[in-house]
Amino acid sequence: NPYAELVSRLRASWLSGKTRPMEFRVAQLEALGRFLDEKKQDIMEALASDTHEPAFEAEYCNILLCKNELNNTLNKLDTWMKDEHVERNLVTQLDTAFIRKDPYGVVLIIAPWPYPIYVPLVALIGAIAAGNCVIVKPAEIPKNTKALLAEVLSSYLDKDCYAVVSASEEGTTKLLENKFDYIFYTGTPAMGRIIMTAAAKNLTPVMMELGGTNPCYVSDNCEVHIVARRVAWGRFFHAGQTCVAPNYILCSAEMQEKLLPALREAITEFYGPDPKESPDFARITGDEQFQRMRALLVTRNAAIGGQTDEQERYIAPTVLVDVQPSDPIMQESILGPILPIITVTSVDEAIDFINARERPLVVYVFSSDKKVVNHVLERTSSGGFCGNDTLMHVTLTSLPFGGIGESGMGLYHGQFTFDTFSHHRGCLQRTTALEPVTALRYPPYNAHKTGLVRVASELKRQGACTLL
Repeated sequence: NPYAELVSRLRASWLSGKTRPMEFRVAQLEALGRFLDEKKQDIMEALASDTHEPAFEAEYCNILLCKNELNNTLNKLDTWMKDEHVERNLVTQLDTAFIRKDPYGVVLIIAPWPYPIYVPLVALIGAIAAGNCVIVKPAEIPKNTKALLAEVLSSYLDKDCYAVVSASEEGTTKLLENKFDYIFYTGTPAMGRIIMTAAAKNLTPVMMELGGTNPCYVSDNCEVHIVARRVAWGRFFHAGQTCVAPNYILCSAEMQEKLLPALREAITEFYGPDPKESPDFARITGDEQFQRMRALLVTRNAAIGGQTDEQERYIAPTVLVDVQPSDPIMQESILGPILPIITVTSVDEAIDFINARERPLVVYVFSSDKKVVNHVLERTSSGGFCGNDTLMHVTLTSLPFGGIGESGMGLYHGQFTFDTFSHHRGCLQRTTALEPVTALRYPPYNAHKTGLVRVASELKRQGACTLL
């Protein structure tokens, strides 16, 4: 196996305890910060070259949000690493019971193509903070960004503990044949199943963020122009190549009539009369992704947009109407600048529509009535939830991010990333004093011993009382 020696070297480093001291973790995180600072322009240029990504979007996601994660981790790492002392029963009052946050060992991070810098670096921050050795496998596309990670990132980090492997699909299969202690993956459910199958051979735990067909319900009671701007921004940010973008709108026929001109106005405001000429609208990342988008695009139903240019991998901001639930575009995460609208007669019909499908990565709802927002929140299940906006819940390091069911498993961002890459080890350190009390548990047993042990060990419900 071409990666066996690399994995063995990293495992030897982890077993040596090199990554455990906080000082080492902090030094590596600070080195990662220098990478973001010193190579900021290279990152921006690589993203612009690969996807025509606007400077604002590139800096916001790949520099600012990554630095927020990094600084939040550096600010709080000493607290996160501390043993968490827990309650004890009467028997263990003189003992020490605590949870130790241990590193898993050698972990693998497999990055996605839509966010080839942000996702792997956020995961890497948590994995380093938790004391692991790490192999990062960048996305195969976009090519310039992949090359930057593979050729430059490794030079900032300890080579005995961290590595970046630029592997093809076949190479990734070979990589997965090695024993890892944890695997972090972002991508499609189909590939997620392949990775889980490989992980199962070694009983390796996994964290998976698999996207999803994120619904966006727009009630009749809302500020239409605000909704249009916030939905358009969330859907067309990074040319729609965002796993948490609203995948489709559910609204009444009356709201659709109001929403279409408002969306058209918002798109023109953001990108001008011809978005193709706008410096603020990105391109599709790869040829395969472009062809998939174009196949999903039903131009005869395009109320807005629908234009494409294969040479530039350009797809205009597009809004589709008369979409049927059985249409191909409703069967998967779109990951492109296409927004279908499906009409429903009520909020309950929208909820039934959402619940009849696999659970999404996020549910969005827009309404001026808080009761409607809370009704959708209480009646649906999803990885995350955002009311009256799009994407913004992902920017908070204080909120967990992850999927449920078909949209993934596990959580990250902020302390949740640290916890994801940590094994929470239950520890009890007992005193050797009071052996006569401890001896009550030893055979031979009798009723007297049983009663004493019950009194010392039993945990009762608070507020409970016994009727005599």
